[in-house]
Amino acid sequence: MSAGLLLYRHSVDGIEVLLVHLGGPFWRNKEIGSWSIPKGLITERETPLAAEKREFAEETGHRPRGKARSLGEAKQPGGKIVYVWAIEGDWDADTLKSNMFEMEWPPKSGKRQKFPELDRAGWFKINEAVFLDHLLRVVAQE
Repeated sequence: MSAGLLLYRHSVDGIEVLLVHLGGPFWRNKEIGSWSIPKGLITERETPLAAEKREFAEETGHRPRGKARSLGEAKQPGGKIVYVWAIEGDWDADTLKSNMFEMEWPPKSGKRQKFPELDRAGWFKINEAVFLDHLLRVVAQE
């Protein structure tokens, strides 16, 4: 199980949500299916809400302030359950400072390289974030 956070803000164009682009060589030139909310695994010693806050900070370098509002659970195509919260806030997505992961690259080369877990972040209008539509509707009803 994982936990994630949807950061959102009100703008003149309506509600915007912060989405992040997955890092690493597999996602480098891909857009479809590579944008999401910051999320990660829940450890045995933490609540889903604590995991969400930790993961967001690790993956973005930003600690949002404000009341976290549960959006419930989302089931990913692979079957993984993600507990999702929303927090209203603003943040300069250009200041993204993601944690790194290490993997063998190129495959079967014996060489290990480090890559950022996330390589980009950006604000999107709700209608641009179609794949999160069922979660975003809850935020839009406020």
